[in-house]
Amino acid sequence: MPLLLAGVNEQFPRVGHVWVDQGYTGAGKAWIEQHLGWTVEIVKHPWQARGTWVPHGDLDRLDTVWCTWERLPPRPKVFRGVLPRRWVVKRTFGWFGQSRRLSKDYERLCETSEALIYATMTRLMIRRPART
Repeated sequence: MPLLLAGVNEQFPRVGHVWVDQGYTGAGKAWIEQHLGWTVEIVKHPWQARGTWVPHGDLDRLDTVWCTWERLPPRPKVFRGVLPRRWVVKRTFGWFGQSRRLSKDYERLCETSEALIYATMTRLMIRRPART
């Protein structure tokens, strides 16, 4: 990971908090916090119960009631919805797709693509206050 993020702290000095997916729960989160000094928030799906407490006995007489933990049957794998904060990245890439030069990857140099991204985001941010 050091090669991928080398110098990113100096390039973006105002960044202090990042959202990451569950792939960074181990050493990635610790490395970012230790070497870059950023706070890291891992975006996860909402917690789902795996079991429930079930009462037994005569429910009218509390001295005869006891409870057992019973595991819920496994649920089928279905789409659980979009993760929080994930839409920010997808929306931004959607905005890039509206720009003709960024709709396809035509550029030979990464610097050219970076300059076009800055130009596109500048145009979007200038137009945003005009609409409100």
